[in-house]
Amino acid sequence: MHLDLSEFTARQARPLRVKMDEFQRERRLKHLIFASQLELEHLNRLQRLADIIRQLSKTKKGSDALRSLLSHKRAMLYFTQPSTRTFLSFMAACQILGLTCNEVRDPATSSEMKRESPLDSIRMFSSYFDVIIMRSPVAGFSECCAYLMNDLEKHEMRSVPIINAGSGSEEHPTQALLDIYTIQRTFQFDSANGTTAGRLPDLSKKFPGLTPGLNNKTYLFCGDLGRGRTVRSLATTLTNYQNVRMFFVSPDHEKLKLDLALRKRLESAGVEFHEFDSLDATWQSQPILALTDCLYMTRIQMEHNSAADSAAMNEMDLSPYHLSAARLEKLRDYAPILHPFPRDSVVQEIPTFVDADPRAMYFRQARNGMWVRAALLVHLFDVADQLLFLHSDFYGV
Repeated sequence: MHLDLSEFTARQARPLRVKMDEFQRERRLKHLIFASQLELEHLNRLQRLADIIRQLSKTKKGSDALRSLLSHKRAMLYFTQPSTRTFLSFMAACQILGLTCNEVRDPATSSEMKRESPLDSIRMFSSYFDVIIMRSPVAGFSECCAYLMNDLEKHEMRSVPIINAGSGSEEHPTQALLDIYTIQRTFQFDSANGTTAGRLPDLSKKFPGLTPGLNNKTYLFCGDLGRGRTVRSLATTLTNYQNVRMFFVSPDHEKLKLDLALRKRLESAGVEFHEFDSLDATWQSQPILALTDCLYMTRIQMEHNSAADSAAMNEMDLSPYHLSAARLEKLRDYAPILHPFPRDSVVQEIPTFVDADPRAMYFRQARNGMWVRAALLVHLFDVADQLLFLHSDFYGV
């Protein structure tokens, strides 16, 4: 595969704030490439749409109505990097809304084996499909594809939305969407038995000042922070919320620690953050786990190691980055435990016994990807009003 992106180098080098206007249309997302595009207005709107899709899908009549929304559209899932959850949840999201799907998951089965440029492949896909959902090991490729689509549009040629479903080690904005959605639903503090009062009154007695929603919370990220595009995207998205504090826990290795770009982004946003080398660390004389409102665990991404990295990491003691029973005891009663998956079945940063804990939200988190990615498609295709009408027709709200 020959991938020459040099024609887009100058545009890629611009600051993010300069690029943003090219990826939206009248306050609506045109392409989703960066987590930085997800402003509070977008997040609230997409969460509302996801809730509606979730509710309508509970009945056959509602599911049938949802499938009529985009039954005239076609989606290309172009995943040239291994994926399970992201690929399948996008496939399921398309099916919920009636989109016809096709896929390319191995360039060896495409004309790229005949030395076709991947950019030519993207333009060809845009001839047949109405949205391209892509995951690539090449950082910045989805951004360049969005520029390609914009250039085609300027010349009144066919152009379609590009959705970045994972770009190198840089970005994973739709993972941030489902993470935020999961946290928001958890921080509604609904009662398990469905009572209207919910859990907040009882929790507030033990944790004074606790409020619903994502504001006024401490988020702890643990594991492979430097190469973790999910960490980077979620931390960036959390800067939309007020009075947020972040703890970052990682081994002392240059490729695993918080990277300079994210550190600068958080500083620029005025976010308080602190870095530690163990889940047992303390801050202001208190265990960091006891101060945490949401715990985001990640695995060490061994597949990205060089030979030197592997040698160094094989010598590391990774036990300070595992969620043991003793550490679980320190975590707040309501604090959701998230993980972008896959978790490492050998290292076991989250042992399977944690799965039964009511705070373990990672399987719900994965399922939520289906709803919020469906909401994103509704938004991109500008059929939110039709969805709201359906909801009103079914539920009178």
